[in-house]
Amino acid sequence: MASDRKPVEVARRLGERRDERARAGTKRSDAWCRETFTLTREDARRAARDWFQRFPKAAYMTEIESWRVLEDGRIAFTMRRLPSAD
Repeated sequence: MASDRKPVEVARRLGERRDERARAGTKRSDAWCRETFTLTREDARRAARDWFQRFPKAAYMTEIESWRVLEDGRIAFTMRRLPSAD
């Protein structure tokens, strides 16, 4: 229907979906799939290599979004990719 396509109606429906996700505990503000790891340095390297092999950068725009070295020497990092072929 034409009335469903008015900007105010589209905004209302998007807001309702956002509210439903918030009530359900689902937070998806963008299209990226993310996974966070906390591993030893060697295991972190292995996990990152595995992600880049399973989800090639050219197809999924895979990247290490953030990383930091913890006090105990482990690496905390977040990998992200697009869900192109999921």
